[in-house]
Amino acid sequence: MKLCIAAVLLVPCGVAHGEPRYTQNDFGGVGLLQTPTARMAPLGELSVNASRTDPYSRYSFSAQPLDWLEGTFRYTAITNRPYGPESFSGGQSYKDKAVDAKVRLYEESHWLPQVALGMMDLGGTGLFSSEYLVANKRYGDVDFSAGIAWGYMGSRGDLGNPLGALDDRFNQRPTAEGSGSFSNGYFRGRPALFGGVAYQTPWAPLSLKLEYEGNDYQHEPRDNNQRQDSPINLGLVFKVADSIDLSAAWERGNTAMFGITLHTNFVSRKAPVKTYDPPPPPLLAQAPTTPMDQVDWAAVSKRLQDNAGYSVQRIAQRGPELLVYGEQQRYFHGAKAVGRASRILDNSVNDQISWFTLVSERYAMPIEETSVPRETFREVVANREDLQDLHRQTEVNRASAHNQTVLYTQSANPLSYGAGLGYKQNVGGPDGLLYQVSADLDAEYRFTRNTWWSGLLSVNLLNNYDGFTYDAPSGLPRVRTDLRKYMTTSDVTLPTFQLNRAVQLDQDLYGMVYGGLLESMYAGVGSEVLYRPMGQRWALGADLNYVRQRGFEQDFSLRDYRTLTGHITGYTDLPFNTQGALSVGRYLARDWGATLDLSRQFNNGVRIGAWVTRTTASKEAYGEGSFDKGLYLSIPFDELMSLSTLRRANLVWAPLTRDGGARLNRAYSLHSMTDGRDSDLFYKNFEKITE
Repeated sequence: MKLCIAAVLLVPCGVAHGEPRYTQNDFGGVGLLQTPTARMAPLGELSVNASRTDPYSRYSFSAQPLDWLEGTFRYTAITNRPYGPESFSGGQSYKDKAVDAKVRLYEESHWLPQVALGMMDLGGTGLFSSEYLVANKRYGDVDFSAGIAWGYMGSRGDLGNPLGALDDRFNQRPTAEGSGSFSNGYFRGRPALFGGVAYQTPWAPLSLKLEYEGNDYQHEPRDNNQRQDSPINLGLVFKVADSIDLSAAWERGNTAMFGITLHTNFVSRKAPVKTYDPPPPPLLAQAPTTPMDQVDWAAVSKRLQDNAGYSVQRIAQRGPELLVYGEQQRYFHGAKAVGRASRILDNSVNDQISWFTLVSERYAMPIEETSVPRETFREVVANREDLQDLHRQTEVNRASAHNQTVLYTQSANPLSYGAGLGYKQNVGGPDGLLYQVSADLDAEYRFTRNTWWSGLLSVNLLNNYDGFTYDAPSGLPRVRTDLRKYMTTSDVTLPTFQLNRAVQLDQDLYGMVYGGLLESMYAGVGSEVLYRPMGQRWALGADLNYVRQRGFEQDFSLRDYRTLTGHITGYTDLPFNTQGALSVGRYLARDWGATLDLSRQFNNGVRIGAWVTRTTASKEAYGEGSFDKGLYLSIPFDELMSLSTLRRANLVWAPLTRDGGARLNRAYSLHSMTDGRDSDLFYKNFEKITE
């Protein structure tokens, strides 16, 4: 499924982890073979897993956003069952999508085992749904696991349900609906025991696995029962490299399994050395003596652009403080940009100046200002003072108006452009994985600092959407399920072409208006406002858009469908270093509802998240999947490249493309544009101020 992406993003980033090393099971997620364990991967671990055990081909993505929480998205092909009648699905095999979760209830101690509770196929079709409670205890190189499972993994049903003592309904498990809705069958039916052992051999790359599974394969989905000669499975895992595991096993007493796992860790790994960045300018032994009104500010501004990444708007003085107003355009980590700028300013101005303040703007909207004490900065760079001294004295505050003397102003370069490769994907349905690789040219022209045009031209290079034969039935207006026509009608498209204006309405209030071709399927006009107090862990925003469906050619043609869509969104930080966003409003198909988004951003800016949307669209109108949900991974290219950049790689896994709960994909968001108002990322990466 996602193996091609994983090979690019994960393999070069692998790092070695200390033993014990916990590996993936056949379904994805830390475990043995067919069974899970209570173990968790290290915080920040990302894994892509593929396994084959006839008749199942399983592809999964697993993430460890919290120490105690594991999440997995899985895609299963049942290769001996068709998706439907041949006239409907051709030769495509049946595809199933699922989301799993595992929560650690108790961490292993000297005497007590580690305990975890997990659920498979949570809110999916339910064909492979299962719930389990499992415990693990390690003795040296041997790790024992034992648990009880309901549903698919416990289909042998050799125990009475202990929960039946609470309610008779727990004694019977309802048949899976196959609709993608949350079930009322959790922990119901007769469970079975499972367990096993993992052994780390003296040869570090090799570990062995043995398990007893609770599935007898006599209740398989799609009337696809399999012969089981033994409930005992044997397997091995061989670590080819720090980021690659190969696995093989003999399962059911008669069937071979082969698998591969690609993994990395975005907490413990180090980003590539930025060999293509300009070196930081060394500090002069003594400050210049040039009077402030005789400094070549145009040359200083150019050095700030070339080395520190600041597009300077103006430079001003307020007593002993030098202020630089500009927009950061290169460095993902603000501390690195501030440090580079402080070096350049220290080498440019006399000793009248004791503070450097960088006022960060975005499309002329002041976001935050960072003030650095000059003398302490010099001492830290020279290793004569501790970094913590500079950390304590450096201030990040709300950008505000100052009584100041303007020393220099610079008009903006109005035109900017770039080229690169684009990638789109669609997973699910009888057509399996659909993808497109394109050559993209993006451009921006600024009429003023806060009024600009932006556009994207895309040329198809490679795709398999011509084999996309399935237009999913829908009881709603086709606001997204005409995807095939949008992807196949033209090889040259104009995904966006819009005019924008942004403004700071008050010291904590921002606004934006925009109009044009807003995304690949919709054109229109819209506006957004955001209230985001400086340094606070919450924000409140609202957007309203009047849009019309675009022609399938993705040119300037329009179709008849039009609607009003918009949301009120609350953002907040949550416990365990997580963030939440709740959006309430009207969606593209004219359904009303709410979207809950939960995510975890690590110190390096990598974000893992999931969302779920429930609207007034009924299950019947929505169709397969019942409601919108998905997972996403956002990786700064700064973590992958030897050149600093602000760009991100955004990967989204949605089980199906449906019409219910569909939102407008806006090119700009005030919340992301004002990220500097949250200083956590700055201080968590403060050591980069000396780089």
